[in-house]
Amino acid sequence: MSTSIHHLRAAGTSFVLDARGTAVPVIIHWGADLGELSSDALEALAESQVPAVGPSSIDSAQRQSILPVVADGWNGRPGIAGYHEGVDGLVQPTFRLSGAEAVDAGLRITLESTALTVVVDIELTPSGVLRQRLTVTNTGGSLYSLASLDATLPIPARAREVLDFTGRWPRERQPQRRDLANGTWTRDARHGRPGHDNAFLMVAGTAGFGFRSGEVWGAHLAWSGDQRLWAESSATGHALLGGGELLEPGEVRLAPGASFESPWLVAAFSTAGLDGLAQGFHRFIRSRRRLGERKVMLNTWEAVYFDHSAERLIELADAAAEVGVERFVLDDGWMIGRTDDRRALGDWVVDPVKWPLGLHPLVDHVIARGMDFGLWVEPEMVSLDSTVAREHPEWVLGAGNAELPLPWRFQQVLDLANPDAFAHVHGQLVALLREYPIAYLKWDQNRDLLGGSAHRHTVATYRLMDALRAEFPGLEIESCSSGGGRVDLGVIERTDRVWPSDTNDSLERQSIYRFTAGLVPPEFLGAHLGAATAHTTGRTHALGFRLATALFGHAGIEWDVTTTTPTERAAIAEWVAAYKTYRPLLHTGEVVRADSADPARWVHGVVAADGASALFAVVAMAATRDAVHGPATLPGLDPDRLYRVTPVRLGEWPRFVQDAMPPWWDRGSVTMSGRMLHSVGIPMPLLAPEQALVLDVEALPPE
Repeated sequence: MSTSIHHLRAAGTSFVLDARGTAVPVIIHWGADLGELSSDALEALAESQVPAVGPSSIDSAQRQSILPVVADGWNGRPGIAGYHEGVDGLVQPTFRLSGAEAVDAGLRITLESTALTVVVDIELTPSGVLRQRLTVTNTGGSLYSLASLDATLPIPARAREVLDFTGRWPRERQPQRRDLANGTWTRDARHGRPGHDNAFLMVAGTAGFGFRSGEVWGAHLAWSGDQRLWAESSATGHALLGGGELLEPGEVRLAPGASFESPWLVAAFSTAGLDGLAQGFHRFIRSRRRLGERKVMLNTWEAVYFDHSAERLIELADAAAEVGVERFVLDDGWMIGRTDDRRALGDWVVDPVKWPLGLHPLVDHVIARGMDFGLWVEPEMVSLDSTVAREHPEWVLGAGNAELPLPWRFQQVLDLANPDAFAHVHGQLVALLREYPIAYLKWDQNRDLLGGSAHRHTVATYRLMDALRAEFPGLEIESCSSGGGRVDLGVIERTDRVWPSDTNDSLERQSIYRFTAGLVPPEFLGAHLGAATAHTTGRTHALGFRLATALFGHAGIEWDVTTTTPTERAAIAEWVAAYKTYRPLLHTGEVVRADSADPARWVHGVVAADGASALFAVVAMAATRDAVHGPATLPGLDPDRLYRVTPVRLGEWPRFVQDAMPPWWDRGSVTMSGRMLHSVGIPMPLLAPEQALVLDVEALPPE
């Protein structure tokens, strides 16, 4: 058994664990890089961090271990909770260290009690992202009912401000901030999915931290089912971030010798505000999920809804091809008997009435026009008015209860944990993928579970996705969950795109992209150009604002482009061409977001990894505070290089409210150093509310 102090370093981050002796190891430091430290220096650091013993407390120094429990004097949320069934009296486990070894880029710590073994895997990735996962094994002689198994990480006393997210359909990932007072700020998700109101990312930082400033520590749970994230501060002087799967009583019962593995808690530290966190998370995700070129798509939902016919959809495919679309995705309405949202889910068979020749005429035409073909599915759901529900009512989740869960969008959940139900869905999807050259599945999930085991359902869904990807290696999958109800790093391990929200309202989308990109890289974020009047809000936006908003992600169209005017269609084609030009930058560069004194003006962009180019958007979210506002600063550029900044016309120029342009505009561009662009900025044309201006930034060759 190793009895040493372990120091992990990567990308400006250090993690130090004191694993001396037989007690549960203590996290000494997670934060700024401490540099190379000798064994003597690590010993000195560990000794220096032993706190005083407080009055009226346990008679030894209390420190935060990697598995805090009540028996060690911890009065906060424990790292593990549960009980052995049939054992008289409540026994609080006391763990001791039985093994600490270096494994790959991290550590494996083994802890033992009289009837449990817990293995803690800790990894500090090259991107600076820290991952922690726990595995508990029942070594006793009776069933162990597990209540919780959570990862925790310490934060310093100066991290007293907390940011997390909430929302609703279709307004996901709205920020909320508060001071971290004594107690626990907990965000539970009991949807059977993370949900539209998911905490998403729990961040603690120094007072007033922003996108570009402040020390911040952030944690996310890589899991697509019920979960919780929390920040906790105790009067004992301890503070931490934690997260884990949210288990219902009796949901996980371990027989003797059986094990349970928690999801990964994925965390990062930054001295450069929220953008520093985002860049660490993005590097981590890109190192694990390297995507191919993100094709411009057209999704048919808001173009035709359930009104399917080969003639109409072929006409739509022609219009899509004319503007440069590369992927055509047929949405809901293609299945047998699917005339509205009240029937036919679970019967994944092409409707012979709407499609007497199958989907072949449409698919063949799409491919002939140079596009590939995608298809909408909702494999986890079932309509009671369907063949599968009539023939197998026992496959409906909750069928063993007195009543089924409340209907949601007129549908129920198919119990994929049932092997027969799983085999049925898998077989029907495989049949479709074998008959048609389907390159892409839009995988929807339009309701909360409201019953059954969220753990078993999530595991079964992962297994189905993994099986299809293994059988069809080129297949891409989009995670859609009535919009943004399932956006997490668990599902991103096995999908190629997430749909951040069901709204195509550009004003709402600006906010949703702004904060979703704090964790998820732009190439994973579906960004669609919708109709002038948004389906979800009824708000109307100019074409230029919609085009600028949909540029900064994985671009697509959700609009009946057969109804557009020649001028609109030309503008869309111009935008598609611009996206194709900029996507290598947009999908590999670093996301940057400027802090602004005026909450009505946002600046965001993507800067190439080598600093040679960037693309920014200046956005007027509302009427600005001042009639003539100050220069817009462009962060993230190389301070010592010269850059030419040029406005980009996307189909049309935004609307300005002014008597004269800034003089540099009339010259067509302005040249400044990266340091000046970041520190001084450029006066901008006065944008009308709900307008956006895109700027191309190119480094000049050295003289």
